[in-house]
Amino acid sequence: MSLVRKFATVGGATLGSRIFGFARETMMAAALGTGPMADVFYAAFRFPNLFRRLFAEGAFNAAFVPLFSKEIETHGVEGAKRFSEEVFGVLFSALLLITIAMELAMPWLVDWIIAPGFAGDAEKSALTVRLAVVMFPYLMCMSLTAMMSGMLNSLHHFFAAAIAPVFLNVVMIAALAYAWWSGADPLATAWYLSWSVLVAGVLQLSVVYFGVRHAGISIGFRRPRMTPNVKRLLVLAVPAAITGGITQINQIIGQAIASGKEGAIAALQYADRIYQLPLGVVGVAVGVVLLPELSRALKAGHMKEAAGIQNRSLEFVLFMTLPAAAGLWVLSEPIIRVLYERGAFSAENTTVVASILAIYGIGLPGFVMIKALQPGFYAREDTRTPMRFTIISVIVNSGLAITLFPILAERGIATAEAAAGWINTILLFSTLLWRGDLVWEWALLRRTLLLIVSAGVMAATLIYALPYASPWLLPQVPLLQQIAALAALIGLAVAVYFPVAFLIGGAEIGMIRRNLRRTRPKG
Repeated sequence: MSLVRKFATVGGATLGSRIFGFARETMMAAALGTGPMADVFYAAFRFPNLFRRLFAEGAFNAAFVPLFSKEIETHGVEGAKRFSEEVFGVLFSALLLITIAMELAMPWLVDWIIAPGFAGDAEKSALTVRLAVVMFPYLMCMSLTAMMSGMLNSLHHFFAAAIAPVFLNVVMIAALAYAWWSGADPLATAWYLSWSVLVAGVLQLSVVYFGVRHAGISIGFRRPRMTPNVKRLLVLAVPAAITGGITQINQIIGQAIASGKEGAIAALQYADRIYQLPLGVVGVAVGVVLLPELSRALKAGHMKEAAGIQNRSLEFVLFMTLPAAAGLWVLSEPIIRVLYERGAFSAENTTVVASILAIYGIGLPGFVMIKALQPGFYAREDTRTPMRFTIISVIVNSGLAITLFPILAERGIATAEAAAGWINTILLFSTLLWRGDLVWEWALLRRTLLLIVSAGVMAATLIYALPYASPWLLPQVPLLQQIAALAALIGLAVAVYFPVAFLIGGAEIGMIRRNLRRTRPKG
Protein backbone atom coordinates (compact mmCIF):
# COMPACT_ATOMS: atom_id res chain seq x y z
CA MET A 1 0.00 0.00 0.00
CA SER A 2 1.42 3.44 -0.96
CA LEU A 3 2.12 6.24 1.50
CA VAL A 4 -0.82 8.38 0.36
CA ARG A 5 -3.18 5.39 0.37
CA LYS A 6 -2.18 4.69 3.96
CA PHE A 7 -2.81 8.36 4.77
CA ALA A 8 -6.22 7.97 3.09
CA THR A 9 -7.08 4.85 5.12
CA VAL A 10 -6.32 6.51 8.45
CA GLY A 11 -7.63 9.89 7.31
CA GLY A 12 -10.89 8.39 6.05
CA ALA A 13 -11.57 6.65 9.36
CA THR A 14 -10.59 9.80 11.23
CA LEU A 15 -12.92 11.82 8.98
CA GLY A 16 -15.77 9.53 10.01
CA SER A 17 -14.93 10.12 13.66
CA ARG A 18 -14.77 13.89 13.14
CA ILE A 19 -18.14 13.94 11.36
CA PHE A 20 -19.71 12.18 14.33
CA GLY A 21 -17.81 14.65 16.50
CA PHE A 22 -19.46 17.55 14.68
CA ALA A 23 -22.86 15.97 15.26
CA ARG A 24 -22.01 15.55 18.95
CA GLU A 25 -20.81 19.13 19.36
CA THR A 26 -23.85 20.50 17.50
CA MET A 27 -26.15 18.63 19.87
CA MET A 28 -24.14 19.76 22.89
CA ALA A 29 -24.21 23.38 21.73
CA ALA A 30 -27.99 23.19 21.43
CA ALA A 31 -28.35 21.49 24.82
CA LEU A 32 -25.77 23.41 26.88
CA GLY A 33 -24.69 26.46 24.83
CA THR A 34 -21.75 28.19 26.53
CA GLY A 35 -23.45 28.18 29.93
CA PRO A 36 -22.08 26.97 33.28
CA MET A 37 -22.87 23.26 32.68
CA ALA A 38 -20.91 23.35 29.41
CA ASP A 39 -17.95 24.91 31.22
CA VAL A 40 -18.12 22.31 33.99
CA PHE A 41 -18.34 19.32 31.66
CA TYR A 42 -15.56 20.44 29.32
CA ALA A 43 -13.29 21.34 32.25
CA ALA A 44 -13.81 17.87 33.77
CA PHE A 45 -13.39 16.11 30.40
CA ARG A 46 -10.22 18.01 29.49
CA PHE A 47 -8.30 16.45 32.37
CA PRO A 48 -8.51 12.75 31.37
CA ASN A 49 -7.93 13.92 27.79
CA LEU A 50 -4.71 15.64 28.84
CA PHE A 51 -3.40 12.52 30.54
CA ARG A 52 -4.53 10.40 27.60
CA ARG A 53 -2.29 12.47 25.32
CA LEU A 54 0.59 12.56 27.81
CA PHE A 55 0.67 8.90 28.87
CA ALA A 56 -1.00 7.24 25.93
CA GLU A 57 -0.83 8.67 22.41
CA GLY A 58 2.32 10.74 22.81
CA ALA A 59 4.34 8.17 24.72
CA PHE A 60 3.36 5.07 22.80
CA ASN A 61 3.23 6.40 19.27
CA ALA A 62 6.69 7.88 19.86
CA ALA A 63 8.43 5.28 22.02
CA PHE A 64 6.58 1.99 21.61
CA VAL A 65 6.26 1.91 17.80
CA PRO A 66 10.01 2.13 16.94
CA LEU A 67 10.90 -0.50 19.57
CA PHE A 68 8.03 -2.78 18.53
CA SER A 69 9.08 -2.40 14.87
CA LYS A 70 12.66 -3.22 15.85
CA GLU A 71 11.50 -6.40 17.64
CA ILE A 72 9.60 -7.48 14.54
CA GLU A 73 12.70 -6.87 12.35
CA THR A 74 15.11 -8.71 14.69
CA HIS A 75 13.06 -11.38 16.52
CA GLY A 76 9.93 -11.76 14.41
CA VAL A 77 6.33 -11.78 15.59
CA GLU A 78 7.09 -13.93 18.67
CA GLY A 79 9.69 -11.44 19.90
CA ALA A 80 7.26 -8.58 19.33
CA LYS A 81 4.55 -10.49 21.24
CA ARG A 82 6.88 -11.06 24.20
CA PHE A 83 7.85 -7.38 24.24
CA SER A 84 4.22 -6.24 24.11
CA GLU A 85 3.29 -8.52 27.04
CA GLU A 86 6.16 -7.12 29.12
CA VAL A 87 4.97 -3.59 28.39
CA PHE A 88 1.31 -4.47 29.02
CA GLY A 89 2.07 -5.78 32.51
CA VAL A 90 3.97 -2.64 33.53
CA LEU A 91 1.54 -0.25 31.84
CA PHE A 92 -1.59 -1.79 33.37
CA SER A 93 -0.11 -1.73 36.88
CA ALA A 94 1.14 1.85 36.56
CA LEU A 95 -2.18 3.08 35.18
CA LEU A 96 -4.10 1.48 38.01
CA LEU A 97 -1.96 3.29 40.60
CA ILE A 98 -2.18 6.62 38.72
CA THR A 99 -5.97 6.34 38.44
CA ILE A 100 -6.41 5.66 42.17
CA ALA A 101 -4.08 8.54 43.12
CA MET A 102 -5.76 11.01 40.78
CA GLU A 103 -9.25 10.05 41.94
CA LEU A 104 -8.26 10.73 45.56
CA ALA A 105 -6.57 14.03 44.67
CA MET A 106 -9.33 15.30 42.34
CA PRO A 107 -10.69 18.11 44.63
CA TRP A 108 -7.20 19.63 44.90
CA LEU A 109 -6.53 19.17 41.17
CA VAL A 110 -9.76 20.94 40.18
CA ASP A 111 -9.12 23.92 42.47
CA TRP A 112 -5.46 24.37 41.50
CA ILE A 113 -4.96 22.99 37.98
CA ILE A 114 -8.12 22.11 36.05
CA ALA A 115 -10.28 25.16 36.75
CA PRO A 116 -8.89 27.54 39.40
CA GLY A 117 -11.41 30.13 38.22
CA PHE A 118 -14.20 27.95 39.66
CA ALA A 119 -12.80 28.25 43.19
CA GLY A 120 -15.18 31.11 44.03
CA ASP A 121 -18.22 28.97 43.16
CA ALA A 122 -18.32 25.99 45.53
CA GLU A 123 -21.19 24.25 43.70
CA LYS A 124 -19.55 24.57 40.28
CA SER A 125 -16.21 23.35 41.63
CA ALA A 126 -17.77 20.37 43.45
CA LEU A 127 -19.68 19.29 40.35
CA THR A 128 -16.51 19.47 38.25
CA VAL A 129 -14.81 17.17 40.79
CA ARG A 130 -17.65 14.61 40.64
CA LEU A 131 -17.77 14.55 36.83
CA ALA A 132 -13.98 14.27 36.59
CA VAL A 133 -14.01 11.32 39.03
CA VAL A 134 -16.47 9.49 36.75
CA MET A 135 -14.49 10.19 33.58
CA PHE A 136 -10.89 9.76 34.76
CA PRO A 137 -10.82 5.92 34.36
CA TYR A 138 -11.23 6.69 30.64
CA LEU A 139 -7.47 7.36 30.79
CA MET A 140 -6.77 3.73 31.65
CA CYS A 141 -8.87 2.43 28.78
CA MET A 142 -7.35 4.85 26.29
CA SER A 143 -3.75 4.24 27.34
CA LEU A 144 -4.14 0.51 26.74
CA THR A 145 -5.98 1.35 23.50
CA ALA A 146 -3.03 3.50 22.40
CA MET A 147 -0.57 0.68 23.03
CA MET A 148 -2.60 -1.79 20.97
CA SER A 149 -3.12 0.85 18.26
CA GLY A 150 0.68 1.22 18.06
CA MET A 151 0.96 -2.54 17.56
CA LEU A 152 -1.65 -2.47 14.80
CA ASN A 153 0.04 0.46 13.03
CA SER A 154 3.42 -1.30 13.18
CA LEU A 155 1.82 -4.39 11.65
CA HIS A 156 0.31 -2.15 8.91
CA HIS A 157 -3.25 -2.75 10.15
CA PHE A 158 -4.36 0.89 10.32
CA PHE A 159 -8.14 0.77 10.10
CA ALA A 160 -9.17 -0.69 13.48
CA ALA A 161 -7.01 1.78 15.40
CA ALA A 162 -8.30 4.70 13.32
CA ILE A 163 -11.98 3.75 13.60
CA ALA A 164 -11.95 3.19 17.39
CA PRO A 165 -12.40 6.92 18.26
CA VAL A 166 -15.74 6.89 16.42
CA PHE A 167 -17.22 5.02 19.38
CA LEU A 168 -16.65 7.93 21.76
CA ASN A 169 -18.73 10.21 19.56
CA VAL A 170 -21.42 7.60 18.89
CA VAL A 171 -21.93 6.82 22.59
CA MET A 172 -21.96 10.51 23.55
CA ILE A 173 -24.51 11.23 20.79
CA ALA A 174 -26.65 8.42 22.18
CA ALA A 175 -26.42 9.99 25.66
CA LEU A 176 -27.44 13.40 24.28
CA ALA A 177 -30.33 11.85 22.35
CA TYR A 178 -31.55 10.13 25.50
CA ALA A 179 -31.26 13.40 27.45
CA TRP A 180 -33.33 15.18 24.80
CA TRP A 181 -35.92 12.36 24.63
CA SER A 182 -36.30 12.27 28.42
CA GLY A 183 -36.40 16.07 28.78
CA ALA A 184 -33.32 16.11 31.03
CA ASP A 185 -32.08 19.43 32.40
CA PRO A 186 -28.46 20.60 31.78
CA LEU A 187 -27.22 19.02 35.03
CA ALA A 188 -28.65 15.59 34.21
CA THR A 189 -27.32 15.91 30.64
CA ALA A 190 -23.80 16.54 31.97
CA TRP A 191 -24.07 13.38 34.10
CA TYR A 192 -25.26 11.28 31.14
CA LEU A 193 -22.32 12.57 29.07
CA SER A 194 -19.81 11.77 31.81
CA TRP A 195 -20.90 8.15 32.10
CA SER A 196 -20.99 7.84 28.30
CA VAL A 197 -17.29 8.78 28.16
CA LEU A 198 -16.41 5.86 30.43
CA VAL A 199 -18.57 3.41 28.43
CA ALA A 200 -16.96 4.61 25.19
CA GLY A 201 -13.47 3.99 26.60
CA VAL A 202 -14.33 0.34 27.26
CA LEU A 203 -15.75 -0.04 23.73
CA GLN A 204 -12.67 1.52 22.11
CA LEU A 205 -10.36 -0.80 24.04
CA SER A 206 -12.45 -3.79 22.92
CA VAL A 207 -12.22 -2.76 19.25
CA VAL A 208 -8.42 -2.57 19.15
CA TYR A 209 -8.01 -5.69 21.32
CA PHE A 210 -9.96 -7.77 18.80
CA GLY A 211 -8.02 -5.99 16.02
CA VAL A 212 -4.73 -7.17 17.55
CA ARG A 213 -6.13 -10.70 17.90
CA HIS A 214 -7.18 -10.58 14.24
CA ALA A 215 -3.65 -9.45 13.28
CA GLY A 216 -2.30 -12.66 14.81
CA ILE A 217 -1.06 -11.55 18.23
CA SER A 218 -2.65 -12.65 21.50
CA ILE A 219 -1.55 -10.60 24.50
CA GLY A 220 -1.33 -12.33 27.88
CA PHE A 221 -0.78 -10.63 31.23
CA ARG A 222 2.74 -10.89 32.65
CA ARG A 223 3.85 -9.90 36.13
CA PRO A 224 5.27 -6.37 35.80
CA ARG A 225 9.07 -6.50 35.59
CA MET A 226 11.65 -3.88 34.58
CA THR A 227 13.23 -5.77 31.69
CA PRO A 228 15.85 -4.03 29.49
CA ASN A 229 13.20 -3.46 26.81
CA VAL A 230 10.79 -1.89 29.29
CA LYS A 231 13.56 0.34 30.69
CA ARG A 232 14.42 1.50 27.17
CA LEU A 233 10.75 2.20 26.53
CA LEU A 234 10.49 4.34 29.68
CA VAL A 235 13.64 6.29 28.76
CA LEU A 236 12.03 7.16 25.43
CA ALA A 237 8.47 7.49 26.70
CA VAL A 238 8.89 10.11 29.43
CA PRO A 239 10.04 12.94 27.12
CA ALA A 240 7.76 11.65 24.34
CA ALA A 241 4.78 11.80 26.69
CA ILE A 242 5.45 15.47 27.36
CA THR A 243 6.03 16.19 23.68
CA GLY A 244 3.03 14.22 22.43
CA GLY A 245 0.73 16.17 24.71
CA ILE A 246 1.89 19.61 23.55
CA THR A 247 -1.51 20.65 22.24
CA GLN A 248 -3.29 19.39 25.35
CA ILE A 249 -0.72 21.02 27.63
CA ASN A 250 -1.25 24.35 25.91
CA GLN A 251 -5.02 23.90 25.97
CA ILE A 252 -5.16 23.08 29.67
CA ILE A 253 -3.07 26.19 30.39
CA GLY A 254 -5.53 28.17 28.28
CA GLN A 255 -8.44 26.50 30.08
CA ALA A 256 -7.05 27.40 33.51
CA ILE A 257 -6.76 31.04 32.42
CA ALA A 258 -10.12 31.03 30.62
CA SER A 259 -11.93 29.62 33.67
CA GLY A 260 -11.93 33.18 35.02
CA LYS A 261 -14.58 34.16 32.43
CA GLU A 262 -17.91 32.35 32.17
CA GLY A 263 -18.42 30.65 28.81
CA ALA A 264 -14.79 30.99 27.72
CA ILE A 265 -13.90 27.29 28.16
CA ALA A 266 -16.90 26.15 26.13
CA ALA A 267 -16.21 28.74 23.38
CA LEU A 268 -12.64 27.48 22.98
CA GLN A 269 -13.88 23.88 22.89
CA TYR A 270 -16.45 24.54 20.15
CA ALA A 271 -13.83 26.23 17.94
CA ASP A 272 -11.31 23.49 18.73
CA ARG A 273 -13.72 20.84 17.46
CA ILE A 274 -13.91 22.51 14.02
CA TYR A 275 -10.19 22.85 13.40
CA GLN A 276 -9.68 19.31 14.68
CA LEU A 277 -11.29 18.11 11.44
CA PRO A 278 -8.40 19.01 9.08
CA LEU A 279 -5.90 18.48 11.92
CA GLY A 280 -7.25 14.97 12.44
CA VAL A 281 -7.81 13.95 8.83
CA VAL A 282 -4.38 15.15 7.66
CA GLY A 283 -2.22 15.56 10.78
CA VAL A 284 -3.20 12.45 12.69
CA ALA A 285 -3.13 10.35 9.50
CA VAL A 286 0.38 11.53 8.62
CA GLY A 287 1.66 11.08 12.16
CA VAL A 288 0.21 7.59 12.55
CA VAL A 289 1.47 6.31 9.19
CA LEU A 290 4.79 8.16 9.04
CA LEU A 291 6.33 6.85 12.29
CA PRO A 292 6.22 3.10 11.50
CA GLU A 293 7.19 3.79 7.86
CA LEU A 294 10.23 5.85 8.86
CA SER A 295 11.16 3.37 11.60
CA ARG A 296 11.05 0.48 9.14
CA ALA A 297 13.14 2.31 6.51
CA LEU A 298 15.79 3.42 9.03
CA LYS A 299 16.05 0.01 10.74
CA ALA A 300 16.55 -1.56 7.31
CA GLY A 301 19.24 1.04 6.44
CA HIS A 302 17.26 2.61 3.58
CA MET A 303 18.30 6.23 4.21
CA LYS A 304 17.25 7.54 0.80
CA GLU A 305 13.82 6.03 1.24
CA ALA A 306 13.51 7.60 4.72
CA ALA A 307 14.39 11.05 3.33
CA GLY A 308 11.86 10.63 0.53
CA ILE A 309 9.11 9.57 2.94
CA GLN A 310 9.76 12.60 5.16
CA ASN A 311 9.72 15.15 2.32
CA ARG A 312 6.70 13.67 0.56
CA SER A 313 4.82 13.80 3.85
CA LEU A 314 5.59 17.51 4.23
CA GLU A 315 4.54 18.05 0.63
CA PHE A 316 1.23 16.30 1.25
CA VAL A 317 0.63 18.25 4.49
CA LEU A 318 1.15 21.65 2.87
CA PHE A 319 -0.92 20.72 -0.18
CA MET A 320 -3.90 19.88 2.05
CA THR A 321 -3.65 22.31 4.99
CA LEU A 322 -2.89 25.66 3.33
CA PRO A 323 -6.34 25.83 1.66
CA ALA A 324 -7.97 24.55 4.86
CA ALA A 325 -6.31 27.37 6.83
CA ALA A 326 -7.47 30.00 4.34
CA GLY A 327 -10.99 28.54 4.34
CA LEU A 328 -11.24 28.58 8.13
CA TRP A 329 -10.10 32.21 8.19
CA VAL A 330 -12.66 33.43 5.63
CA LEU A 331 -15.60 31.15 6.43
CA SER A 332 -15.28 30.96 10.22
CA GLU A 333 -18.52 32.82 10.96
CA PRO A 334 -20.74 30.95 8.44
CA ILE A 335 -19.30 27.63 9.64
CA ILE A 336 -20.05 28.34 13.30
CA ARG A 337 -23.51 29.76 12.53
CA VAL A 338 -24.60 26.76 10.47
CA LEU A 339 -23.17 24.14 12.82
CA TYR A 340 -24.02 25.61 16.20
CA GLU A 341 -26.40 28.60 16.21
CA ARG A 342 -29.62 27.13 17.57
CA GLY A 343 -31.17 26.42 20.96
CA ALA A 344 -28.99 27.80 23.76
CA PHE A 345 -26.27 28.89 21.29
CA SER A 346 -26.85 32.57 20.43
CA ALA A 347 -25.66 34.95 17.69
CA GLU A 348 -23.28 36.50 20.23
CA ASN A 349 -21.79 33.06 20.88
CA THR A 350 -21.30 32.66 17.12
CA THR A 351 -19.27 35.87 16.89
CA VAL A 352 -16.97 34.86 19.75
CA VAL A 353 -16.41 31.26 18.61
CA ALA A 354 -15.90 32.32 14.97
CA SER A 355 -13.14 34.76 15.95
CA ILE A 356 -11.37 31.95 17.84
CA LEU A 357 -11.73 29.57 14.87
CA ALA A 358 -10.20 32.12 12.47
CA ILE A 359 -7.11 32.35 14.69
CA TYR A 360 -6.87 28.56 14.95
CA GLY A 361 -6.95 28.52 11.14
CA ILE A 362 -3.72 30.54 11.06
CA GLY A 363 -2.08 27.97 13.33
CA LEU A 364 -3.42 24.93 11.47
CA PRO A 365 -0.50 24.32 9.03
CA GLY A 366 1.93 24.62 11.93
CA PHE A 367 -0.02 22.17 14.09
CA VAL A 368 -0.15 19.63 11.27
CA MET A 369 3.52 20.03 10.32
CA ILE A 370 4.44 19.16 13.92
CA LYS A 371 2.77 15.78 13.29
CA ALA A 372 4.88 15.32 10.15
CA LEU A 373 8.18 16.46 11.70
CA GLN A 374 8.21 14.76 15.11
CA PRO A 375 8.41 11.21 13.63
CA GLY A 376 11.76 12.25 12.11
CA PHE A 377 13.10 12.34 15.68
CA TYR A 378 11.11 9.47 17.16
CA ALA A 379 12.05 7.01 14.42
CA ARG A 380 15.70 7.66 15.37
CA GLU A 381 14.84 7.05 19.06
CA ASP A 382 15.41 10.71 19.91
CA THR A 383 12.54 11.86 22.11
CA ARG A 384 14.46 14.42 24.15
CA THR A 385 14.90 17.05 21.43
CA PRO A 386 11.17 17.41 20.67
CA MET A 387 10.57 17.53 24.44
CA ARG A 388 12.90 20.52 24.79
CA PHE A 389 11.08 22.31 21.97
CA THR A 390 7.77 21.46 23.63
CA ILE A 391 8.92 23.10 26.86
CA ILE A 392 9.89 26.24 24.94
CA SER A 393 6.50 26.18 23.21
CA VAL A 394 4.65 25.83 26.52
CA ILE A 395 6.57 28.76 28.02
CA VAL A 396 5.70 30.92 25.01
CA ASN A 397 2.06 29.83 25.15
CA SER A 398 1.77 30.52 28.88
CA GLY A 399 3.38 33.96 28.64
CA LEU A 400 1.27 35.06 25.68
CA ALA A 401 -1.97 33.65 27.13
CA ILE A 402 -1.49 35.46 30.45
CA THR A 403 -0.56 38.66 28.63
CA LEU A 404 -3.29 38.60 25.97
CA PHE A 405 -6.28 37.24 27.91
CA PRO A 406 -7.02 40.54 29.71
CA ILE A 407 -6.90 42.31 26.31
CA LEU A 408 -8.43 39.84 23.83
CA ALA A 409 -10.20 37.36 26.17
CA GLU A 410 -10.67 33.97 24.45
CA ARG A 411 -9.00 35.22 21.25
CA GLY A 412 -5.85 35.89 23.25
CA ILE A 413 -5.66 32.25 24.32
CA ALA A 414 -6.17 31.05 20.73
CA THR A 415 -3.47 33.46 19.54
CA ALA A 416 -1.06 32.10 22.15
CA GLU A 417 -1.70 28.51 21.08
CA ALA A 418 -1.23 29.31 17.37
CA ALA A 419 2.03 31.22 18.00
CA ALA A 420 3.39 28.43 20.21
CA GLY A 421 2.55 25.85 17.52
CA TRP A 422 4.43 27.75 14.81
CA ILE A 423 7.48 28.24 17.05
CA ASN A 424 7.55 24.50 17.74
CA THR A 425 7.29 23.78 13.99
CA ILE A 426 10.19 26.08 13.13
CA LEU A 427 12.42 24.54 15.81
CA LEU A 428 11.66 20.98 14.67
CA PHE A 429 12.17 21.76 10.98
CA SER A 430 15.44 23.68 11.42
CA THR A 431 16.93 21.01 13.70
CA LEU A 432 16.16 18.14 11.32
CA LEU A 433 17.64 20.20 8.50
CA TRP A 434 20.77 21.07 10.51
CA ARG A 435 21.35 17.42 11.42
CA GLY A 436 20.98 16.29 7.83
CA ASP A 437 17.94 14.15 8.66
CA LEU A 438 15.81 16.35 6.41
CA VAL A 439 16.96 16.85 2.82
CA TRP A 440 16.51 20.42 1.54
CA GLU A 441 14.63 20.60 -1.75
CA TRP A 442 14.38 23.93 -3.58
CA ALA A 443 11.56 22.44 -5.64
CA LEU A 444 9.56 21.85 -2.44
CA LEU A 445 10.11 25.48 -1.35
CA ARG A 446 8.98 26.73 -4.77
CA ARG A 447 5.85 24.58 -4.66
CA THR A 448 5.08 25.76 -1.13
CA LEU A 449 5.16 29.41 -2.21
CA LEU A 450 2.93 28.64 -5.18
CA LEU A 451 0.50 26.75 -2.92
CA ILE A 452 0.31 29.85 -0.70
CA VAL A 453 -0.56 31.90 -3.81
CA SER A 454 -3.21 29.32 -4.76
CA ALA A 455 -4.73 29.47 -1.26
CA GLY A 456 -4.71 33.28 -1.49
CA VAL A 457 -6.60 33.22 -4.80
CA MET A 458 -9.10 30.81 -3.23
CA ALA A 459 -9.56 33.09 -0.19
CA ALA A 460 -10.10 36.16 -2.41
CA THR A 461 -12.75 34.25 -4.38
CA LEU A 462 -14.57 33.29 -1.18
CA ILE A 463 -14.48 36.88 0.10
CA TYR A 464 -16.05 38.01 -3.18
CA ALA A 465 -18.70 35.27 -3.13
CA LEU A 466 -19.64 35.49 0.56
CA PRO A 467 -22.04 38.50 0.28
CA TYR A 468 -24.03 36.62 -2.38
CA ALA A 469 -24.36 33.54 -0.14
CA SER A 470 -25.01 35.44 3.11
CA PRO A 471 -28.85 35.66 2.74
CA TRP A 472 -28.94 31.85 2.65
CA LEU A 473 -26.78 31.55 5.79
CA LEU A 474 -29.01 33.50 8.19
CA PRO A 475 -30.33 31.67 11.31
CA GLN A 476 -33.97 32.08 10.23
CA VAL A 477 -33.30 30.22 6.96
CA PRO A 478 -34.14 26.46 7.10
CA LEU A 479 -31.14 24.38 8.18
CA LEU A 480 -30.92 22.35 4.97
CA GLN A 481 -30.69 25.56 2.92
CA GLN A 482 -27.96 26.87 5.25
CA ILE A 483 -26.02 23.62 4.82
CA ALA A 484 -26.47 23.77 1.03
CA ALA A 485 -25.17 27.37 0.90
CA LEU A 486 -22.13 26.51 3.06
CA ALA A 487 -21.46 23.40 0.97
CA ALA A 488 -21.62 25.55 -2.18
CA LEU A 489 -18.98 27.90 -0.78
CA ILE A 490 -16.74 24.98 0.16
CA GLY A 491 -17.29 23.49 -3.30
CA LEU A 492 -16.31 26.81 -4.87
CA ALA A 493 -13.14 26.85 -2.78
CA VAL A 494 -12.22 23.36 -3.99
CA ALA A 495 -13.04 24.29 -7.60
CA VAL A 496 -10.70 27.29 -7.41
CA TYR A 497 -7.78 26.03 -5.28
CA PHE A 498 -6.95 22.73 -6.96
CA PRO A 499 -7.03 23.93 -10.60
CA VAL A 500 -5.00 27.04 -9.71
CA ALA A 501 -2.47 24.94 -7.75
CA PHE A 502 -1.96 22.60 -10.71
CA LEU A 503 -2.03 25.42 -13.29
CA ILE A 504 0.72 27.55 -11.70
CA GLY A 505 2.86 24.58 -10.61
CA GLY A 506 2.16 24.44 -6.87
CA ALA A 507 1.17 20.82 -7.39
CA GLU A 508 1.93 18.46 -10.22
CA ILE A 509 0.25 15.37 -11.58
CA GLY A 510 3.66 13.70 -11.31
CA MET A 511 3.70 14.48 -7.57
CA ILE A 512 0.36 12.74 -7.12
CA ARG A 513 1.44 9.73 -9.17
CA ARG A 514 4.77 9.54 -7.32
CA ASN A 515 3.02 9.57 -3.94
CA LEU A 516 0.43 7.01 -5.04
CA ARG A 517 3.10 4.60 -6.28
CA ARG A 518 4.76 2.31 -3.81
CA THR A 519 8.51 2.78 -4.21
CA ARG A 520 11.30 1.55 -2.02
CA PRO A 521 14.59 3.08 -3.04
CA LYS A 522 17.59 1.69 -1.29
CA GLY A 523 20.32 3.79 0.26
